[in-house]
Amino acid sequence: MHQLDTIGIIAGNRSLPLAFAQQARAHGVKRLIAIAFENETNPALAQLVDETVWLKVGQLSKLIAALKERGVAHCVMLGQIAPRNLFDVRPDLRAVAMLMKLKERNAHSIFGALADELKKDGITLIEPTYWLAPLMPAAGFSLGPKLSAAQKEDIAFGFRIAKEISRLEIGQMVVVKEGTVLAVEGFEGTDQCLRRGGELSRGSGAVAVKVAKQKHDLRFDIPCIGAQTIETCAAARVSTFVFEAGRTLLLEPDQVETLTKKHKITLVAWSPAADNPPH
Repeated sequence: MHQLDTIGIIAGNRSLPLAFAQQARAHGVKRLIAIAFENETNPALAQLVDETVWLKVGQLSKLIAALKERGVAHCVMLGQIAPRNLFDVRPDLRAVAMLMKLKERNAHSIFGALADELKKDGITLIEPTYWLAPLMPAAGFSLGPKLSAAQKEDIAFGFRIAKEISRLEIGQMVVVKEGTVLAVEGFEGTDQCLRRGGELSRGSGAVAVKVAKQKHDLRFDIPCIGAQTIETCAAARVSTFVFEAGRTLLLEPDQVETLTKKHKITLVAWSPAADNPPH
């Protein structure tokens, strides 16, 4: 599996598809074909791949045909499609038929159904983690100011709550302060949750904890943080951001390090197996 010559990239927004293309090249993948979406995918991806096919969100038949015509048997799905665009979309007949079969319409069920549709045409959706492993910090990674004893307690509390809400398919992040849950991530996503939690903390000291789901399908659902996450924390006055060690991608690491220093934000990779976070 890891010696693939050709990989298709179904590319959503932000920098993850670009990071994957760079890592795949470094691992010796010879041919990369990108399926890009109008108003979503970063056009800079075209410079890192051999060919780019531009589509509108919802054009499932065209997506599958584009991969088949180019002899792509394995592909990865990376980057988000903005939730509002998933709902504004005008799906083609194949996408409508796929959606009609679903009892629940969440990201997990929709993308799982998409993987099944690809499989019908001989295209396997694979986990990108082998190529992305260098971008996933282990326990002990930290940037920014040292944690106080109170913050460490909030991290342990927040981690427990975040794991529970992710098990219930609500979201993967909470914002807590002094043993109180201020905000829970739902459909609105990470940035909005951070803003709401920061607002309710009335100042500083809020701790955000983001986890991976218990049964995470790593083919299309890897938690990511990057420069925008830190900027949002700064604007919301969230002082600490904690993510699950070994299961979270850290994108734009140089920018992230610069921003944690500038805004005095603590960024920590934490493992529930550890007794305490680092610091």
